[in-house]
Order: sequence, then C-alpha cells, then structure tokens
Amino acid sequence: MEALRLILLYVHLIGFALLLGGSIAQYISGRLRINPAMLWGAVIQLLTGLGLSAPLRDGDEPVPAKLVTKLVIALLIFVMVFFSRKRDAVNRGHFLTIVGLTLVNAAVAVFWR
Repeated sequence: MEALRLILLYVHLIGFALLLGGSIAQYISGRLRINPAMLWGAVIQLLTGLGLSAPLRDGDEPVPAKLVTKLVIALLIFVMVFFSRKRDAVNRGHFLTIVGLTLVNAAVAVFWR
C-alpha cells in the first residue's frame, strides 16, 4: 500500500506543478486566462487528493480537519478553474485567488502536522 500512496503523491505533485506553472505562465504572458495546464492540474489535484485521503496507512492517518480543509480548498480551485476555462480573459482578482488558494493548499499540506 505504501507504493500506491507514493505513486498518488507523485502524481499529486505533478498536478500541483501543472496548476501553479500554468498560472505563472499565463501571468507572465500578460493575458489572464485559464489554460489547459491549469485545468488538468486542478483535476489531477482533486482526484489524487481524494485517493491520498483514503485510509491506506497503518496508524499514521492525517488529521480529519486537515483533510476537510484541503478538500474545500481543492474544490474551490477546481470550481474557479472549471467555470472560467472558456473565457477569453479572467478577472485579475479571480486569477490571483486561484494562485493564492493553490499556494495555501500546499502550505496546509506542508505545515499542518
């Protein structure tokens, strides 16, 4: 089961890289829109996060409050990305909120023990 958890974690990190990298690329280009990398990153993050929250460990389970917090943030990111994906331009505040929530979700994963 540990191998499965590590594979899910690896794919989860790839989703994070797609989401954050895609948003940084769009921000640098000056045209704020949702690109495919951001959409796929949000989907991968949500699905692998659900897989990682499954009780696959022996007694080393994450805190339920942490899991709920990360799920709510991941759902917010997914909804914000999914429903804005077809727009030619996204509001600057909306776009920066996606980036901020992505960074907050990573911070919760790293610092909440």
